[in-house]
Amino acid sequence: MSDENWTLNYFNYFTEIEEHFQRARGTSLFLLSPLDWALIESWKNAGVPLEAVLRGIDDAFEKWRGRKTKTQKVNSLAFCAQAVLTEAQQMAGAAPAPADRNTTGPYTPAELRAYLGSHAEALRKTGVTAHAEIADALDRLSENMDTYAGDLERLEQRLTVLEEKMLAIARAAQTEEELLKARQALEAELRPYRSKMSAGQLALLEKQYLERRLLEGQKLPRLSLFYLR
Repeated sequence: MSDENWTLNYFNYFTEIEEHFQRARGTSLFLLSPLDWALIESWKNAGVPLEAVLRGIDDAFEKWRGRKTKTQKVNSLAFCAQAVLTEAQQMAGAAPAPADRNTTGPYTPAELRAYLGSHAEALRKTGVTAHAEIADALDRLSENMDTYAGDLERLEQRLTVLEEKMLAIARAAQTEEELLKARQALEAELRPYRSKMSAGQLALLEKQYLERRLLEGQKLPRLSLFYLR
Protein backbone atom coordinates (compact mmCIF):
# COMPACT_ATOMS: atom_id res chain seq x y z
CA MET A 1 0.00 0.00 0.00
CA SER A 2 1.38 3.42 -0.95
CA ASP A 3 1.82 6.20 1.59
CA GLU A 4 -1.00 8.15 -0.03
CA ASN A 5 -3.44 5.21 0.13
CA TRP A 6 -2.49 4.52 3.73
CA THR A 7 -3.15 8.14 4.66
CA LEU A 8 -6.55 8.08 2.97
CA ASN A 9 -7.50 4.87 4.79
CA TYR A 10 -6.20 6.29 8.06
CA PHE A 11 -8.49 9.31 7.93
CA ASN A 12 -11.44 7.31 6.57
CA TYR A 13 -11.22 4.87 9.49
CA PHE A 14 -14.75 5.53 10.77
CA THR A 15 -16.44 5.52 7.39
CA GLU A 16 -14.67 2.36 6.19
CA ILE A 17 -15.74 0.43 9.29
CA GLU A 18 -19.32 1.75 9.21
CA GLU A 19 -19.81 0.78 5.57
CA HIS A 20 -18.12 -2.62 5.99
CA PHE A 21 -20.32 -3.49 8.98
CA GLN A 22 -23.43 -2.47 7.06
CA ARG A 23 -22.43 -4.66 4.10
CA ALA A 24 -21.63 -7.61 6.36
CA ARG A 25 -24.99 -7.21 8.09
CA GLY A 26 -26.76 -6.84 4.76
CA THR A 27 -28.62 -3.66 5.73
CA SER A 28 -27.16 -0.50 4.23
CA LEU A 29 -29.62 1.74 6.12
CA PHE A 30 -28.58 0.41 9.54
CA LEU A 31 -27.41 3.26 11.78
CA LEU A 32 -24.59 2.75 14.25
CA SER A 33 -25.33 3.52 17.90
CA PRO A 34 -23.33 5.83 20.22
CA LEU A 35 -21.78 2.67 21.64
CA ASP A 36 -20.68 1.58 18.15
CA TRP A 37 -19.05 4.93 17.42
CA ALA A 38 -17.31 4.89 20.79
CA LEU A 39 -16.03 1.38 20.05
CA ILE A 40 -14.62 2.47 16.68
CA GLU A 41 -12.95 5.40 18.39
CA SER A 42 -11.43 3.13 21.01
CA TRP A 43 -9.98 0.91 18.27
CA LYS A 44 -8.58 3.94 16.48
CA ASN A 45 -6.99 5.31 19.66
CA ALA A 46 -5.57 1.89 20.52
CA GLY A 47 -3.90 1.70 17.11
CA VAL A 48 -5.92 -1.26 15.83
CA PRO A 49 -5.24 -1.48 12.07
CA LEU A 50 -8.24 -0.88 9.83
CA GLU A 51 -7.60 -4.21 8.11
CA ALA A 52 -7.80 -6.03 11.46
CA VAL A 53 -11.20 -4.46 12.17
CA LEU A 54 -12.58 -5.36 8.74
CA ARG A 55 -11.29 -8.94 9.00
CA GLY A 56 -12.71 -9.24 12.50
CA ILE A 57 -16.14 -8.10 11.33
CA ASP A 58 -16.09 -10.65 8.51
CA ASP A 59 -14.97 -13.44 10.85
CA ALA A 60 -17.66 -12.63 13.44
CA PHE A 61 -20.42 -12.67 10.81
CA GLU A 62 -19.08 -15.84 9.22
CA LYS A 63 -19.27 -17.63 12.57
CA TRP A 64 -22.72 -16.16 13.25
CA ARG A 65 -24.05 -17.36 9.90
CA GLY A 66 -22.58 -20.80 10.57
CA ARG A 67 -24.68 -21.25 13.68
CA LYS A 68 -27.51 -23.74 13.43
CA THR A 69 -29.63 -21.55 15.68
CA LYS A 70 -29.52 -17.76 15.48
CA THR A 71 -31.21 -16.45 18.60
CA GLN A 72 -30.66 -12.78 17.78
CA LYS A 73 -29.65 -10.43 15.00
CA VAL A 74 -26.31 -8.67 15.08
CA ASN A 75 -27.31 -5.17 16.11
CA SER A 76 -24.01 -3.78 17.35
CA LEU A 77 -20.35 -3.68 16.42
CA ALA A 78 -19.68 -4.88 19.94
CA PHE A 79 -20.69 -8.36 18.71
CA CYS A 80 -17.48 -8.31 16.63
CA ALA A 81 -15.19 -6.99 19.39
CA GLN A 82 -13.54 -10.29 20.28
CA ALA A 83 -12.94 -11.21 16.64
CA VAL A 84 -11.40 -7.79 16.00
CA LEU A 85 -9.11 -8.20 19.01
CA THR A 86 -8.02 -11.62 17.75
CA GLU A 87 -7.23 -10.24 14.29
CA ALA A 88 -5.32 -7.31 15.79
CA GLN A 89 -3.21 -9.68 17.87
CA GLN A 90 -2.46 -11.82 14.83
CA MET A 91 -1.42 -8.75 12.84
CA ALA A 92 0.76 -7.34 15.63
CA GLY A 93 4.09 -6.28 14.24
CA ALA A 94 2.76 -6.22 10.69
CA ALA A 95 0.83 -2.93 10.72
CA PRO A 96 1.46 -0.45 7.90
CA ALA A 97 4.31 1.97 8.44
CA PRO A 98 3.30 5.57 9.24
CA ALA A 99 2.91 7.80 6.23
CA ASP A 100 5.74 10.11 5.26
CA ARG A 101 5.34 13.43 7.04
CA ASN A 102 5.75 15.26 3.74
CA THR A 103 3.24 13.22 1.76
CA THR A 104 0.25 15.02 0.31
CA GLY A 105 -2.69 14.59 2.67
CA PRO A 106 -6.30 13.82 1.76
CA TYR A 107 -7.47 17.37 2.57
CA THR A 108 -6.65 20.72 1.02
CA PRO A 109 -5.69 23.72 3.20
CA ALA A 110 -9.05 25.29 2.31
CA GLU A 111 -10.97 22.23 3.54
CA LEU A 112 -9.01 22.18 6.78
CA ARG A 113 -9.54 25.91 7.36
CA ALA A 114 -13.28 25.48 6.81
CA TYR A 115 -13.37 22.56 9.25
CA LEU A 116 -11.53 24.44 12.00
CA GLY A 117 -13.43 27.64 11.27
CA SER A 118 -16.83 25.97 11.74
CA HIS A 119 -15.69 24.50 15.06
CA ALA A 120 -14.31 27.84 16.24
CA GLU A 121 -17.67 29.44 15.45
CA ALA A 122 -19.55 26.71 17.34
CA LEU A 123 -17.34 27.19 20.38
CA ARG A 124 -17.82 30.96 20.43
CA LYS A 125 -21.60 30.53 20.26
CA THR A 126 -21.54 28.83 23.67
CA GLY A 127 -20.62 32.16 25.28
CA VAL A 128 -18.09 30.41 27.54
CA THR A 129 -14.81 32.33 27.87
CA ALA A 130 -12.71 29.17 28.03
CA HIS A 131 -14.33 27.94 24.81
CA ALA A 132 -13.52 31.24 23.10
CA GLU A 133 -9.87 30.71 24.01
CA ILE A 134 -9.92 27.31 22.29
CA ALA A 135 -11.59 28.95 19.28
CA ASP A 136 -8.75 31.48 19.16
CA ALA A 137 -6.26 28.59 19.15
CA LEU A 138 -8.13 27.02 16.20
CA ASP A 139 -7.89 30.33 14.36
CA ARG A 140 -4.14 30.37 14.87
CA LEU A 141 -3.89 26.88 13.43
CA SER A 142 -5.91 28.00 10.42
CA GLU A 143 -3.55 30.92 9.83
CA ASN A 144 -0.67 28.43 9.50
CA MET A 145 -2.63 25.80 7.57
CA ASP A 146 -0.31 25.82 4.55
CA THR A 147 2.26 24.25 6.88
CA TYR A 148 -0.05 21.90 8.76
CA ALA A 149 -1.78 20.58 5.63
CA GLY A 150 1.45 18.78 4.76
CA ASP A 151 1.90 17.42 8.29
CA LEU A 152 -1.46 16.05 9.44
CA GLU A 153 0.07 14.11 12.30
CA ARG A 154 1.35 17.34 13.84
CA LEU A 155 -2.02 19.04 13.28
CA GLU A 156 -3.85 16.09 14.86
CA GLN A 157 -1.61 16.32 17.94
CA ARG A 158 -2.49 20.01 18.32
CA LEU A 159 -6.19 19.27 17.97
CA THR A 160 -5.97 16.44 20.50
CA VAL A 161 -4.52 18.82 23.10
CA LEU A 162 -7.30 21.34 22.46
CA GLU A 163 -9.98 18.64 22.65
CA GLU A 164 -8.60 17.39 25.96
CA LYS A 165 -8.82 20.96 27.28
CA MET A 166 -12.40 21.20 26.02
CA LEU A 167 -13.29 17.90 27.70
CA ALA A 168 -11.88 19.10 31.02
CA ILE A 169 -14.09 22.18 30.83
CA ALA A 170 -17.12 20.06 29.91
CA ARG A 171 -16.54 17.66 32.83
CA ALA A 172 -16.36 20.56 35.26
CA ALA A 173 -19.75 21.78 34.02
CA GLN A 174 -21.42 18.34 34.11
CA THR A 175 -23.82 17.69 37.00
CA GLU A 176 -23.89 14.48 39.03
CA GLU A 177 -27.33 13.69 37.61
CA GLU A 178 -26.09 14.07 34.02
CA LEU A 179 -23.14 11.79 34.69
CA LEU A 180 -25.41 9.21 36.34
CA LYS A 181 -27.75 9.17 33.33
CA ALA A 182 -24.79 8.80 30.98
CA ARG A 183 -23.45 5.82 32.92
CA GLN A 184 -26.88 4.21 33.07
CA ALA A 185 -27.26 4.56 29.30
CA LEU A 186 -23.79 3.10 28.81
CA GLU A 187 -24.54 0.11 31.00
CA ALA A 188 -27.82 -0.59 29.21
CA GLU A 189 -26.08 -0.69 25.81
CA LEU A 190 -22.96 -2.48 26.97
CA ARG A 191 -24.47 -5.19 29.18
CA PRO A 192 -25.07 -7.77 26.41
CA TYR A 193 -21.46 -7.54 25.23
CA ARG A 194 -19.43 -7.33 28.42
CA SER A 195 -18.50 -11.01 28.30
CA LYS A 196 -17.04 -10.55 24.81
CA MET A 197 -14.50 -7.91 25.83
CA SER A 198 -11.40 -7.73 27.98
CA ALA A 199 -11.15 -5.39 30.98
CA GLY A 200 -8.85 -3.13 28.98
CA GLN A 201 -11.28 -2.95 26.06
CA LEU A 202 -14.18 -2.17 28.38
CA ALA A 203 -12.30 0.60 30.18
CA LEU A 204 -11.32 2.30 26.93
CA LEU A 205 -14.80 1.90 25.45
CA GLU A 206 -16.46 3.33 28.55
CA LYS A 207 -14.14 6.33 28.43
CA GLN A 208 -14.83 7.02 24.75
CA TYR A 209 -18.60 6.59 25.16
CA LEU A 210 -18.83 8.96 28.11
CA GLU A 211 -16.66 11.57 26.40
CA ARG A 212 -18.72 11.39 23.22
CA ARG A 213 -22.00 11.71 25.15
CA LEU A 214 -20.60 14.56 27.24
CA LEU A 215 -19.60 16.65 24.23
CA GLU A 216 -22.83 15.90 22.36
CA GLY A 217 -24.87 16.82 25.43
CA GLN A 218 -23.18 20.22 25.63
CA LYS A 219 -23.30 20.65 21.83
CA LEU A 220 -19.53 20.82 21.54
CA PRO A 221 -17.67 19.67 18.41
CA ARG A 222 -15.15 16.87 18.10
CA LEU A 223 -11.92 18.44 16.89
CA SER A 224 -10.06 15.38 15.60
CA LEU A 225 -9.51 15.09 11.86
CA PHE A 226 -11.19 11.68 12.08
CA TYR A 227 -14.49 13.55 12.10
CA LEU A 228 -13.69 15.42 8.89
CA ARG A 229 -15.49 13.28 6.30
